[in-house]
Amino acid sequence: MTRQIVSVVGGKDAASFTTYDSTNPAKTSEIVARVGLADAGTFAAACRTAKEAQREWARTPAPVRGRVIASIGRLVEANAESLAALVTEEIGKPYAEALGEVREIVDTCDFFLGEGRRLYGQTVPSEMPDKNLFTFRNPVGVAAVITAGNFPVAVPSWYLVPALLCGNAVVWKPAEYAAASAHAMYRLFAASGLPEGVLNVVFADGVQTFEGLDTALEEGTVQKVGFTGSSEVGRKIGELCGRHLQSPCLELGGKNPMVVMPDADLDLAVEGALFAGFGTAGQRCTSLGTVIVHESIHDAFVERLASAVEEAVVGDPAGQVLMGPLLDQKFADRFEEFIGWIADHHTVLGKVGKITTSEPHGGFTGEGGIYYHPTVVDGVTPEDRLFLEETFGPIVGVTTFRTLDEAIELANLPGYGLSSSIYTTDPRHAFRFREGVSAGMVSVNNSTSGAEAHLPFGGNGKSGNGSRQSGMWVLDQFTRWQAMNWDHSGRLQKAQMDVADIVPDLEFRL
Repeated sequence: MTRQIVSVVGGKDAASFTTYDSTNPAKTSEIVARVGLADAGTFAAACRTAKEAQREWARTPAPVRGRVIASIGRLVEANAESLAALVTEEIGKPYAEALGEVREIVDTCDFFLGEGRRLYGQTVPSEMPDKNLFTFRNPVGVAAVITAGNFPVAVPSWYLVPALLCGNAVVWKPAEYAAASAHAMYRLFAASGLPEGVLNVVFADGVQTFEGLDTALEEGTVQKVGFTGSSEVGRKIGELCGRHLQSPCLELGGKNPMVVMPDADLDLAVEGALFAGFGTAGQRCTSLGTVIVHESIHDAFVERLASAVEEAVVGDPAGQVLMGPLLDQKFADRFEEFIGWIADHHTVLGKVGKITTSEPHGGFTGEGGIYYHPTVVDGVTPEDRLFLEETFGPIVGVTTFRTLDEAIELANLPGYGLSSSIYTTDPRHAFRFREGVSAGMVSVNNSTSGAEAHLPFGGNGKSGNGSRQSGMWVLDQFTRWQAMNWDHSGRLQKAQMDVADIVPDLEFRL
């Protein structure tokens, strides 16, 4: 029986104005959920509801809010297999990866449950007697969070958990094609005892969401926007927030480079490239874009990578596979455009395009699903669109370099700055790369994918506006610093004016 899902605002089902069928990309004839989509008015109303609920939630002591976060973690942990299986069913993510994604929610909760006792301010010395200075972290208010569906539960937790811990209310708009996973996650959060209205989930398309967010910002019911998605949409969100003098938290796309030095362990580098390029079918924001390999080892590296790709298991995501299907048909349509960028000067290793009975991958025919061949394109140049633009899907480019400085220049050229990687056994190469690359995240002898929950996650340039998620660094997204001075001298003391002056003898010499 097909799941029926609608938005939940203030703990109650909200009205829908149209429906969307979320299908299983491994078996496109299978409807995972029929989703009732809300309109802009519902989104704006959810923000008003959240504003009312937030006041009381902010009064709840932070350590108590931390215990709620602990309960969320335990609920997710107890339901990990069921939630992971739903993620696999709805977006085609291999089950092992989906289980790891669910584990990331638990890790995030484990980190932030203690932050309820560590939302520290400071006691600061004053320049005047009988006066004390303090700083406090205050919640921002209501956070509107808009997330993509390639990580339908882990990435939302990076926003929801710290936002709630800090005393904010949240209106969450997940991707339509991952609505069942999001709804299940919402139910787990609600079961923790969160007061009604503190967390609201609204299913809507992009147009209605944008219009509703515009209204909410105009009405002053949203004080923070978090967005994970494409750079193109991120720019529009940033422009909208800027008109209201708000700075959103933007986690956008990437063209993530992997530099392979002459001294690298080639087998390890190939293993990293395979996982980074084709895990989740290349549909991570941190997926490998281009391998920048030293010219002296190019042939050996490419030969090994081509062999690894040919042997990689593609198939039913419920099984032991490297990659399953693409997330949804709209991503397949876009991927067809990307592979159309392959030009005559490129060398394609293996097959390109959809996996079919006439073009199988190994013995797999991809019947009934949105499966594509993992593709390696050698000989990409800095002028190619394949080199310069994000290619969301299972395609990796390869180019060469002579010097490390040249490699760093190539790594930065596309203008993204999310993740990066270098394979080397020389610490000097590793630290020189770290210093020169524009990415917010650097891996040494590891793939471009695989963030841990307690490190800052985020990018620069086309990959984001410098905001960071995860770890203690995200607290600055969901709190505002408040300074307080308390003068108990019984008289007006004026800063910079009524300050004791101790006169030195600056003419003194030994």
